[in-house]
Amino acid sequence: MHACQTGLCLPVYIVTFVLGFPANVLAFYTFCKKMQEVMNDMVWKLPYALCPLSGFVFYMTIYTSTFFLTAVSVERYLGVAFPIQHSLKRRPVYAVAASIFFWIFSFLHLSIVFIVPFIGQVESPNSTSPSGMSQKEVCYKNFTEAQLQVLLPVRLELCIVLFCIPFLISSFCYINFIRILSKLQHIDRRRRLRAIGMALGTLVVFALCFGPYNVSHIVGYITKKSPTWRDKALLCSTFNACLDPFIFYFSSSAVRGTVGKVVEGVKHSLSRCMSCHMFQASQRGINRTTQDKKHKQSETNST
Repeated sequence: MHACQTGLCLPVYIVTFVLGFPANVLAFYTFCKKMQEVMNDMVWKLPYALCPLSGFVFYMTIYTSTFFLTAVSVERYLGVAFPIQHSLKRRPVYAVAASIFFWIFSFLHLSIVFIVPFIGQVESPNSTSPSGMSQKEVCYKNFTEAQLQVLLPVRLELCIVLFCIPFLISSFCYINFIRILSKLQHIDRRRRLRAIGMALGTLVVFALCFGPYNVSHIVGYITKKSPTWRDKALLCSTFNACLDPFIFYFSSSAVRGTVGKVVEGVKHSLSRCMSCHMFQASQRGINRTTQDKKHKQSETNST
């Protein structure tokens, strides 16, 4: 791998941090709002203008994850199938460009979240759900017939473009990744099995986390209505937030090295704290023993 020049890498890392940190904070804020909505019996008590924004950020975290998981699979496949060409042409700026493209592409597709609430608003401004709640009392759940006519085909398109195609690409890359690794006998068996396990685990996470919710898009398009189990399927996608870090940990030696250094630093700090605590405890014990001896000596002298 080429040595990274400071003039190139530093701006790339700064841009990554500036874009990534606020986006993750916003995603965390959205998850908190979703939790608050559930605690309020799914009644949206915040200003309704925040509902589309909350839904947009929530779904962005889902579909950008599919793109980034696909990018990891492509990168690993190219590294094994074309190691020399891949190492010569690998640049941090390509990763930044791909990330920006993923965000823009997802933004354009998911902007439907901002459009749907205004469809058919004139004809039925006070529409209610089967439970009797008005459209503004629930967030992005109660849709009119006019809204479903637009939304259901868009959901199908999201399923195909943002899930099926990335999943097929990831499957192709990881299947060939495993096939090539199985033939490379010069690689340590333990490392080879770990890489194969990571590839299979990523595909399982991809399918289990994002599959059920996207299947609901297909079912909804066929039945011409939103399935009642969509909320349960959406719960699976939230597990991706805690599973992705493990995938990136096992797929990057740099991440493993950084985590290892952090763990070693924490262990060292804890050992120092424990030794300081034990030293202070022993000092207190010595001081107490000395004071007891002086007290007994003073009592003896007084008698």
